[in-house]
Amino acid sequence: MMTGRLLWLAGVAAGAALCADPAVVARGQKEEARSCIPCHSLRLIHSQRLSKAAWNKELDKMAGWGTVITDRDALLEYLVANFGDDKAPPPPAMSQDGVKK
Repeated sequence: MMTGRLLWLAGVAAGAALCADPAVVARGQKEEARSCIPCHSLRLIHSQRLSKAAWNKELDKMAGWGTVITDRDALLEYLVANFGDDKAPPPPAMSQDGVKK
């Protein structure tokens, strides 16, 4: 059952990414790795479901704290395409034995 849900969520994310320009989304994912990952885990970022305006505000906040974002437009499009407020919520985090953390 959990595997089915994960596959469904992966399909939803992939479908959403197809709506945006794939080249821009790919650049945004690279920008995420370059500018976000040094301070945040992917889990923290990918668990969010924010509107474009809210993601933009988050990028403003991070830039205010010193993060250098070189391809902001691509990063914003990537975040909205994959983790926008219209996306399904991520599955709950589980431990190895299947118990919620």
